Amino acid sequence: MDTGTDFRSYYGKPVLKEPVWKVPDVPAYLYMGGLAGSSSTMALLADLTGRPELARNGRIAAAAGAAASVVALVHDLGRPTRFLNMLRVFKPTSPLSVGSWILAPFSALAGAAAASDLTGYLPALGRLSAGAAGVIAPAMTTYTAVLLADTAVPAWHEMYRELPFVFAGSAVASAGGMGMITTPVAQAGPARRMAVAGSALELAATERIHRREGIVGEVYEKGRAGKVLRMAKALTVAGAATALFAGRSRTLAVASGLCLTAAGVATRYGIFDAGRVSARDPRYTIVPQRERKSAEERLGVSS
Repeated sequence: MDTGTDFRSYYGKPVLKEPVWKVPDVPAYLYMGGLAGSSSTMALLADLTGRPELARNGRIAAAAGAAASVVALVHDLGRPTRFLNMLRVFKPTSPLSVGSWILAPFSALAGAAAASDLTGYLPALGRLSAGAAGVIAPAMTTYTAVLLADTAVPAWHEMYRELPFVFAGSAVASAGGMGMITTPVAQAGPARRMAVAGSALELAATERIHRREGIVGEVYEKGRAGKVLRMAKALTVAGAATALFAGRSRTLAVASGLCLTAAGVATRYGIFDAGRVSARDPRYTIVPQRERKSAEERLGVSS
């Protein structure tokens, strides 16, 4: 069966409705949520290894990121009550419902931990909140990737295996970068290691996306999304390479952190834009379906 790129739908109309999520609200929501989750983990590990300044900065970044993520989401929804309505029920089969129940308690716990640290009030409650936020943090870091992959948007759904690793790596690198920006080099060792490890994971997962067979992968390489993702890759490589030599240089540490912060923002926007492009063009919906049907028919004949 020919599934070439000359496919056309009736009257050239899209098969799917393009996502109506706003820019920059949703890309910011995707980025800030990941940063918040990984920063909370960084703060917890810093506490356990006796780095109080890195721990404090991580808690502040987690609280600020979670608050900004909620604000961006509410602004996209239009009214705060729409976000509150999502908390009326808990539906385990719905990533959106589960995500709402991750975001809400994490934001409250991260805010309480940061407030206690900054004011000195209720330190026991602050430590308990920080620990609970750290437990939720891995889910906070990656649940937005599951939200995207669970949609019918081809560029997101077809990459459901890779997106959580891309988001996790990018979030860990971004948190490490923020730690390097805000913390003296003497205490920022874990942040530098997070920056390098997160960058490596993100680059490996992104490379896997580019190597995936099929037509959908091209939306990550062409047009505006392709340019933004190439820029994100260059910034990630530069930030990780600089982090390796930032152990004694505050200037290099800040430069590395800025590169990784910009890379994290660019990665989220590039993936978001690739999804919109794939929904707009019916080829990316129909051609993969035909390819899967052909593969199933071949397997049926061979069996």
